Amino acid sequence: MKVKGIVFVLLGAGSFGFTPIFVKTGFEYGYSLGQINMVQMLLAFVLLWGMSLVNGLKIKNLSKSDFIKVMFTGTAMGLTSVFYYGSMQYLTASLAIILLFQFVWIGMIYEWIFSKIRPTVMNFLALFVTLTGVVFASNIIAGDVSDLHPVGLILGLLAAASYAGFIFFSGQVATRSHPIIRSSLMVTGSTILVLIVFFQDIPSLNPTDGRLWLLGAGLALVGGVIPTLFFAKGAPLITGRLANVLSAIELPVAIISAMMVLSESVSLLQWIGVLLIVVAIMINELGDALKKGKAVANHD
Repeated sequence: MKVKGIVFVLLGAGSFGFTPIFVKTGFEYGYSLGQINMVQMLLAFVLLWGMSLVNGLKIKNLSKSDFIKVMFTGTAMGLTSVFYYGSMQYLTASLAIILLFQFVWIGMIYEWIFSKIRPTVMNFLALFVTLTGVVFASNIIAGDVSDLHPVGLILGLLAAASYAGFIFFSGQVATRSHPIIRSSLMVTGSTILVLIVFFQDIPSLNPTDGRLWLLGAGLALVGGVIPTLFFAKGAPLITGRLANVLSAIELPVAIISAMMVLSESVSLLQWIGVLLIVVAIMINELGDALKKGKAVANHD
């Protein structure tokens, strides 16, 4: 069962790593940020609620409070797409995904503020390794700062902040409800947010533009439906720490796909930076494991 869980989580995380291909291709075809986000969310909305109906799932067992919380949490997922895809308008896909992965240390700040869990020495070590990895991966050391557009950097960090918020709050609301129902409600919140943000772009959605809807379908699958379902199947079979570590596969998958499909170049120094970020995630999870182990020992 554990091996099955590992495979599902790896496939789910790896799937999300392919989103830059569809986003960058959409921009190359001349589609706007609003069009790409709206089409993705609308199709993910239809697909997930369609699965809920096929499986005969209902939301009647969900309290009004949980219903609102799940929808609100979904808006964080919508914001992540807006900021993340927006950063790709100014940065390479490789750098955008590296900035998104700053959710590792931003999530630590959320825990400190909202859960009153103070960072450990291991957490700070993970932060240091992460930031060192970013310096390497962004190619600043080589003096290549021409591609570091300030707007793209800000949007990338905002994507990391919203993604960290999504991860933090999604693990605390309606955890006993069916994963597909939770995912459907979350994508509903995301869809509403995206439609409000890009209200002025709604008339530009041409129902007969097959290329736009095909790109949106691919993005909805690899960025929403597949990761959600595979995580729902795999995560319960393994520990949360292992799931987080395995999720780091998304980073190299995104960069390799950007190299192969989008023809982006990544130097050896940048690969060292990517490796450091993955190592930082492992250090962070090890720190949490040691902290929980000490808490159990003290309790006994």
